[in-house]
Amino acid sequence: MMMMMMMERKVFSLLVIWFLVSHVVLKKCDAIWMTVPATGTKCVSEELQNNVVVLADYVVVSENDHSHLTPTIAAKVTSPYGNTLHNKENTTNGQFAFTTKEAGNYLACFWVDGHNPGGGDVSINLDWRTGIAAKDWESVARKEKIEGVELELRKLEGAVEAIHENLLYLKNREAEMRMVSESTNSRVAWLSIMSLGVCIAVSTLQIWHLKRFFQKKKLI
Repeated sequence: MMMMMMMERKVFSLLVIWFLVSHVVLKKCDAIWMTVPATGTKCVSEELQNNVVVLADYVVVSENDHSHLTPTIAAKVTSPYGNTLHNKENTTNGQFAFTTKEAGNYLACFWVDGHNPGGGDVSINLDWRTGIAAKDWESVARKEKIEGVELELRKLEGAVEAIHENLLYLKNREAEMRMVSESTNSRVAWLSIMSLGVCIAVSTLQIWHLKRFFQKKKLI
């Protein structure tokens, strides 16, 4: 009886942890509602580390029921180094998926592409998912034949791994920033010493020049 109670408490604790973790990690799968101007571009970006799965769907939200009256847009996704990961024109919806190869800001831009019967702003619904939020858990459950609490624990494991990877990434970034800061401080210190040396040398040269000038004039 005591073992059963301990197991129930353990499962309950894990579920509470999963609930808290899901609000930190899985919140990244929220949809974004954007308004794209008729003559401009609207972009969204997210800073991602290397080897992160990204999955996104976008669709033009139109008040008209007729498809021929729905405005068309163009979409382009680029990596931090400017590589094009997705490019689609003259469309009302689309999807892109990729695994990041570079760490940095990934940019997704949208603009009205020609066909816009109303001539006004265009609304777009973007569902942007990254990391564990982009994983197809239904396929995992079917493949591994798990469900219920076991599936939730599997999700919890993935969320903990994602948090661990994010912490390692932040730790590495902090170390890189510290190295850059130390290097900058060292260069500034050397520059200050060189500047002081130059000032002393110039002052000494000026004194020597003035002394010779006064000696030639027989003032001293």
